[in-house]
Amino acid sequence: MGAEPFAGRMTAEADGEVTVFLIGMRINRFRALRSWLPVFRAMPRMLRELSRDGESGMLGYQLLFGPPRVVYVVQYWGSHEKLMRYAVAQDKEHRPAWTAFNRRMREGRGKVGFWHETYVVPAGAHEAVYINMPAFGLGKATGVIPVGRRGDRAADRLSLKGA
Repeated sequence: MGAEPFAGRMTAEADGEVTVFLIGMRINRFRALRSWLPVFRAMPRMLRELSRDGESGMLGYQLLFGPPRVVYVVQYWGSHEKLMRYAVAQDKEHRPAWTAFNRRMREGRGKVGFWHETYVVPAGAHEAVYINMPAFGLGKATGVIPVGRRGDRAADRLSLKGA
């Protein structure tokens, strides 16, 4: 089933700085379940924890599947400071998962690959359009509004006024 699409052209309601965090894994050897399955299972726990905590700073996320053997998450954060704070918090799910992951990476000898990228996007330096789509990506994380409210042209929505 899934969510109903919004009719017409919509854009993300986000108007401040956004931090985009991409994190994923590549299964290099399917039969090496002990190497990649714990990594695969750790992310949903962290996403649930972050989603339940309105003060965490995570605005939302999108789970995606890439080329064969790649699973990744695009996360949207209100600030890079909150992302970094979560990454080092001793009382959150990330620290024990990261410690266990590092141990498995050393023992696994390349059976699972891992990557992450972080982008800090200043206010006004992002643009999004969703046409006949349900809430997705940044729009799902921050809400959507009709395109005209932020400008009809991409150049209008991608103003770097605050930069």
